[in-house]
Amino acid sequence: MKVLYYPGCTLKTSAKNFEDSAVASLKVLGVDLVELERWNCCGTVYSLASDDLMHKVAPIRNLIRVKEQSNGDDRVVTLCSMCYNTLKQANEFFKEDEESRDKINNFMDREIDYNGDVEVLHLLTLLKEEIGFDNIGKKVKNKLSNLKVASYYGCLLLRPQNSAIDNAENPTILEDLFTSLGIDTVDFPYKNECCGSYNTVNAVDLVVERTYKIINSARSFGANIIATSCPLCQFNLDRRQKDVKDKYYDFEEMPVVYFTQIMGRAFNVKRKSLGFDLNYIDPVPLLQENF
Repeated sequence: MKVLYYPGCTLKTSAKNFEDSAVASLKVLGVDLVELERWNCCGTVYSLASDDLMHKVAPIRNLIRVKEQSNGDDRVVTLCSMCYNTLKQANEFFKEDEESRDKINNFMDREIDYNGDVEVLHLLTLLKEEIGFDNIGKKVKNKLSNLKVASYYGCLLLRPQNSAIDNAENPTILEDLFTSLGIDTVDFPYKNECCGSYNTVNAVDLVVERTYKIINSARSFGANIIATSCPLCQFNLDRRQKDVKDKYYDFEEMPVVYFTQIMGRAFNVKRKSLGFDLNYIDPVPLLQENF
């Protein structure tokens, strides 16, 4: 099965391990991610102002690229939570606001008109609804029995309701995936709380406190590793641990990885495709079974 794939900017740079581990893992499942041609930045965050049409242009251009390349299969898969949220919300806006849709289409007069008819999918939804967790479980080669995974969703996979991939208060899609891989999961109360997001640029202390609370909460419920789907969440929870240790001398570090890295490890994907060298806290000691 071939599926159009929108990578976004970060997955080509600091989160290359997210992209590489996803592509390699999906090949095991018989899925080829076909990178969208001529894609541009998604816009980074979805503008909440209804009259801020200029910031809807970037995500809509990407959805036009899908129409141009789709050959009738008008859907696109994303990995990054932020890219997913931005593309999904822009698409829903286009479906609902005809007046604004006409303004944006007229502004982009060199593009084909777009009507909101592309389906924007997050990879987790594809795994659950099209491949099936039972089928994923059949591909497991490494039983990672030492892992106790805390699934961290953050904000943008679950909010707002029109773009949520699961229940905002009690999401389980990540836990269900790990269970299908034969991996123990840990439920903890901070799994759907904000990591601090872009405050990491100019309010580091705020993010340090969030990271401290989230990781300590996961540990208190028995976790030894955290998995996420957002490069910004991964950065804040992983690399900001250095700053946490500077403030809290007794803080214990914990690896924070992308869910695709764990999935790839369970499938026995080659180590170079999993990109553990880009993780700040080394997860290899926990994932070294049969490495």
